[in-house]
Amino acid sequence: MNVVPDTSAVVDGRISQKVDAGDFAGATVLIPEAVVSELESQANRGEESGWNGLSELQRLADAADAGDIDLEYVGVRPKPEEQGYAHRGEIDALIRELADEHDATFVTSDLVQSEVAQAKGLEVEYIAPKTRDVGRLGVEDYFDEQTMSVHLRAGVPPMAKRGEVGEMHYQEIRDDPSTDDQLKEYAQEIIQSAKQSNEGFIEIDEPGMTIVQFRDYRIAIAEPPFADAWEITAVRPIVKTNMEDYEHADELKGRLLERQRGVLISGAPGAGKSTFAQAVAEFLADNDFAVKTMEKPRDLQVGPEITQYTALAGEMEKTADSLLMVRPDYTIYDEVRKTDDFEVFADMRLAGVGMVGVVHATRPIDALQRLIGRVELGMIPQIVDTVVYIEAGQIEKVYDVKTQVKVPEGMMEEDLARPVILVEEFETGTPEYEIYTFNRQVVTVPLQEGERDETGVSRLARQEIEREIQSVARGHVDVDLQGQNRAVVYVDESDISYVIGKGGGRIDDIENRLGIDIDVRTHDEKPSSVGDGGAAATPRGDVVTPEITSRHIVIPLDGHAGETVEVQADGEYLFTATVGRGGDIQVSRGSAIAEELERAIDRSHQITVTTA
Repeated sequence: MNVVPDTSAVVDGRISQKVDAGDFAGATVLIPEAVVSELESQANRGEESGWNGLSELQRLADAADAGDIDLEYVGVRPKPEEQGYAHRGEIDALIRELADEHDATFVTSDLVQSEVAQAKGLEVEYIAPKTRDVGRLGVEDYFDEQTMSVHLRAGVPPMAKRGEVGEMHYQEIRDDPSTDDQLKEYAQEIIQSAKQSNEGFIEIDEPGMTIVQFRDYRIAIAEPPFADAWEITAVRPIVKTNMEDYEHADELKGRLLERQRGVLISGAPGAGKSTFAQAVAEFLADNDFAVKTMEKPRDLQVGPEITQYTALAGEMEKTADSLLMVRPDYTIYDEVRKTDDFEVFADMRLAGVGMVGVVHATRPIDALQRLIGRVELGMIPQIVDTVVYIEAGQIEKVYDVKTQVKVPEGMMEEDLARPVILVEEFETGTPEYEIYTFNRQVVTVPLQEGERDETGVSRLARQEIEREIQSVARGHVDVDLQGQNRAVVYVDESDISYVIGKGGGRIDDIENRLGIDIDVRTHDEKPSSVGDGGAAATPRGDVVTPEITSRHIVIPLDGHAGETVEVQADGEYLFTATVGRGGDIQVSRGSAIAEELERAIDRSHQITVTTA
């Protein structure tokens, strides 16, 4: 009888057990050189699996010396390129070929390997991998009831985040610095426990970084050269909640049960977003909805009735394709961060699946703005109709998102009507923001008094008036809005007759188009608080140098692709825009925004950009 084991069976020590039990008595055990190569590589990396496998080879050598088996090494060591593709099954394929070549029984503790070998027509003996009950991990000694995360780094005293939800403090918890040897010992214990226990699994295993989910702990292990020192970060939820634990949740529960929704749960890091997402998931499952999760890593603490999926073959898009075959009522997506994540979220929502996404945001509106530029503006309310903002572990704000064709707030003529995304406070129905396209730019306009002056609904109306007057004036134009229905326009003295027109006909036409009374005056009559004469606001944000081309004014913003920003001139707000994928904002010349920006550049105003 010929026997060819793969790496998993050798590491598990199952071949020598079979020999001792008499099952492989007198057999010829053929060890592939590919297995030896894998074990050697693992041992060199300090992995316990490599040392376990080498110990098993020694036991088999002892059995051969005792005459219980014949032991041979067969095949050749895999080439470097084959070793590099081990995770794709190249080494496994070499081992299966040897089993076939030697007409041997193929022994494995890898279920996938077993299925593939049977499909290839090999005689297979599958031995289920060992599992063991794992006690308390060493890193758990650093945790107490109020510890959310522990941060261990070689050469630095252990640190931890401790406190109540929303009031965490990053603090030193021991005096003595951690050492390389301590962290390596912890790392081996964590990885082996995840492999050998049914209470854990390895989520990510890349050179220099391993992420393990073990019981309630998500543990990231970083090592050189990926990191500049050994580091272990262990995180766990410190509370588990249900919907009844949150204020103002009754109306939200009714909204979720009414029909499948598109929900973004937003908040700052550590605010309790994932804890609330877990409560939403279990609430939906308790109310007869089929609920799944998409997580990388999988660390939501949900009940057994909710299946948790991670990235399939490293891609959430493939996970989404699989879930669309399963057709859950709701999917919890933790976390939605990159453009690909938003696109997957949107595709599943538009396919009719209820979606609940977890998003980092420091203001409620920021969660919605992260969709701008990633999906078509008009589709946003179909993708996300509810935004929940979490602060200090509680629901701070809920937004209702919908579309309406209307004249944007602060504009004054039905001709200006357009599709507008209305963002309303859910409980009171109070409008708080409008989002729409203005001169080919997406603008987010706050409607509350405290914010309106800052980003300027009135400024958009002023720009519209300025555009109309500038179309007939030859010189500089300043506009002073004096209410919803009146404005004063200041032009060069030589432009007065052009703007007013014969018998006042031209200015009457402009007034009728805009629905506002306009008083035309010269710049000499302009108060110092209007236009250039006023005191400039304090500039804030990053200073940029726009480039004027034949068709566009280009504002370079490397590293900010997809972000929503405000553009200012000498501290005065100009417009809000979303940075394109190329890392810049392109304003088409000829638009009112471009003209105002170009005038600011001509006057040597400082152009700054700040995150909106």
